[in-house]
Amino acid sequence: MMNIYAGNLPYSLKDQDLQALFAEHGDVEKATILIDRETGRSRGFGFVVMPDDGQALSAIEALNGHEIDGRALRINEAKPKEDKPRFERSGGGRSGGGGRGGQRGGGRRNYNDDY
Repeated sequence: MMNIYAGNLPYSLKDQDLQALFAEHGDVEKATILIDRETGRSRGFGFVVMPDDGQALSAIEALNGHEIDGRALRINEAKPKEDKPRFERSGGGRSGGGGRGGQRGGGRRNYNDDY
């Protein structure tokens, strides 16, 4: 069983269109185009699951670079998603600017002196 990445898809393509495209090269277990949650539009890529690795490799070879609506498809074996932290929580970020001119921070200030 092989999971296939299908990228640079026309935004008008639907799941069933993607399935039909790959079905020309073998059995398709599942074809899904990812949809943007906020807009409800296609994100321009999806995944296809084919149970037979030989058919899957044949489909990849045949469809990679194939044009639909002027877009050259990018088809390859999907790589497992890397486990990486969603947000960096260790310091850094938006604070400070460290020595880029101006008076940022530095010494202690007694705020009671302002009143």
